[in-house]
Amino acid sequence: MDVAHSGVLEVGIPVACRSCQARHGVVCGVLSSGQLKDLGRHSLRRRVDAGCEIIAQGSESSFYSNIMRGVVKLCKVMPDGRQQIVGLQFAPDFVGRPYVRESKLSAEAATDAEICVFPRNLIDRMISETPELQRSLHDQALKELDAAREWMLTLGRRTAEEKVASLLHLIATHAEPQTATSIAFDLPLSRAEIADFLGLTIETVSRQMTRLRKSRIIRIENFRHIVVPDMDELERMIGA
Repeated sequence: MDVAHSGVLEVGIPVACRSCQARHGVVCGVLSSGQLKDLGRHSLRRRVDAGCEIIAQGSESSFYSNIMRGVVKLCKVMPDGRQQIVGLQFAPDFVGRPYVRESKLSAEAATDAEICVFPRNLIDRMISETPELQRSLHDQALKELDAAREWMLTLGRRTAEEKVASLLHLIATHAEPQTATSIAFDLPLSRAEIADFLGLTIETVSRQMTRLRKSRIIRIENFRHIVVPDMDELERMIGA
């Protein structure tokens, strides 16, 4: 990991915060300029290579972080060593669980990523002092619960084609649109990881990707680069 201290303005908000994608996220979006300066003095920016672990399951973490760039996958490891991907996080998502010292999941960079790291004790103090931050974290927890319930529907009731389309829709909605309706992105997961996430075989995933390509719902370039020419069409397929 490459680490650099965030610069801070004498007045106003930290320099790094002005261009940070997480600036209006769950935590930073509700902090005052004074709190942002305080946070900026103690924050670190880290570049994390794909495949590197950010938080280990069962570890006691002393920090939280915001995702500034890239995709992070959340995994649950069973006692016998089997692993399941249980979620994806994107910029500007908040990584960590307030009030719980020991991590219940592992967080690993699915792609090359950049995160802003800050001390747990500082954020915990700000939570206790800032009702707006408490509400923001509460709202985020409810959104994650809604998303988890929606994903249960995807895994339990949708067809294989709809499952793959749902995952592509999830990733596409967190990518920057190139036009009003067309979106392009690189898949952050391998075919094997997609199969794991969706409860399918690798062969089924590849077959459904081919079907979506032939139906012109997506274009596939260089194996992992996906273009969605019409998001409305993708959304109609999954009933979004």
